[in-house]
Amino acid sequence: MATGWAGDGAVQDQIDATVEDAIKRARSQLRKGPGLMHCEECDAPIPEARRKAVPGVRLCVECQAAQDYDDAHSGYNRRGSKDSQLR
Repeated sequence: MATGWAGDGAVQDQIDATVEDAIKRARSQLRKGPGLMHCEECDAPIPEARRKAVPGVRLCVECQAAQDYDDAHSGYNRRGSKDSQLR
């Protein structure tokens, strides 16, 4: 069912394009090449298995987990409040 001037499937095409762009952006930010022998945060040795599994690794498991936790709990409210949406 077409609405307005948009053709059938136009909304889904836009969603698909947005997802593809996000995937490309995320892949372009992945590190490549050999990883570090020691963590750049705490200087702990990084096991060879981790260096092989994660190309370009720079942090040990503990420091990476702490960074991931901080990133996930940064306090940024993506949804906003209802009041801000009504203005």
